[in-house]
Amino acid sequence: MRSLLFVIISFCAMGMNAQFDTISLRNSSFEDTPRQGGLYENAAQAQQNNIRGWYDCGIMHFKGESAPDIHPNNYWANTKQPSHGKTYLGMVTRDNDSWESVSQELSSPLKAGQCYSFSVELSKSERYISRSRQDQGSGRTYNYTTPVVFRLWGGYGYCGAAELLAESTPVNNSNWKTYTFKLSPKANYRYLKLEAFYKVPVLIPYNGHILVDNCSKLIQVNCEDDIASVKDFPVKVLPPHKRVKKKPKIKVKRSNEKPAEEATVFTRPQKKILNLDRKTIREGQTIEIQNLYFKADVASINMESYEVLDEIYDFLKSNSDITVEIGGHTNGTPTHKYCDRLSTDRAKIVAEYLIEKGIPSKRLTYKGYGKRKAIASNFTSEGRKKNQRVEIKILTIDS
Repeated sequence: MRSLLFVIISFCAMGMNAQFDTISLRNSSFEDTPRQGGLYENAAQAQQNNIRGWYDCGIMHFKGESAPDIHPNNYWANTKQPSHGKTYLGMVTRDNDSWESVSQELSSPLKAGQCYSFSVELSKSERYISRSRQDQGSGRTYNYTTPVVFRLWGGYGYCGAAELLAESTPVNNSNWKTYTFKLSPKANYRYLKLEAFYKVPVLIPYNGHILVDNCSKLIQVNCEDDIASVKDFPVKVLPPHKRVKKKPKIKVKRSNEKPAEEATVFTRPQKKILNLDRKTIREGQTIEIQNLYFKADVASINMESYEVLDEIYDFLKSNSDITVEIGGHTNGTPTHKYCDRLSTDRAKIVAEYLIEKGIPSKRLTYKGYGKRKAIASNFTSEGRKKNQRVEIKILTIDS
């Protein structure tokens, strides 16, 4: 009888564990070498300097802007100690209508129709001194302390913003507080983005910042549970020998001194990959998307692909009367069923990337052709590489 009871209890426990998912984040407390965010000219350079486990989204959205910071090391006159571990993340909003965010691919996707608990420790510093793009020539510095909000996005690729999963109130607390959110995704998302953003509605963008530490796991919960809350985080009292002494005065650089790294703007023109030109394209024309890379056998875009996708986005944004089809193709090795699914998924994720950046969905369609439209022999490795591709087809040009 005891053995039977033990089996029943074990079975129930296994059922509960199978029913409720837990998704861990890599480097959830942003442990890394303290540094001021650098400036990177392309995705490959940014990837080499990313915060461990995270990807800087600024290289996608705001080229020429600096990456988020890792504290503490008195950067920007901020002396706040971490709430967990040795370091934490600092992100800003700027008066030139740009803001910072980081992203990572989850070990398993958030599932549509399920609910998750997520908590994070947030704070702000009384001082966050930096220059402003809007006033770069004067040499003045500003205190980036206007409160901003913390936002959490789900997406289909790095830095995707398909659905806003959580948003805090403006973070104006100078002590660490734990913010807990309940997430209810409407679709399956494999990517998560953490973002600093303005308190909306806002007419004029402003300089602000937010400090982020100790993200929790994403824990599946009952959707009926009310778990959202904000609570004070216990103040950590450091031993005297580990306390950081505040400097009595903050030295501000004069205009004739070399600007801080954040004040540097790269103006080097970006090299075009596809060279899309309205004067030479025509309806019905098909253009292969070069430098587009996927992980093997899946529809996950590699970060090196963002440059060409951003070029397509810029072209479509500048030519609002053009509609296109994104077509996916595979080589001839796998079955038709597998090829159809993979080619459709890859075409779809390219379309979703462009839609997330702002191209209206009515101007984009996608289709997977599988292995039906080979352009080379499938009997050679070189031919199979050519057949496995994604193309843009110009559907209409309303001139």
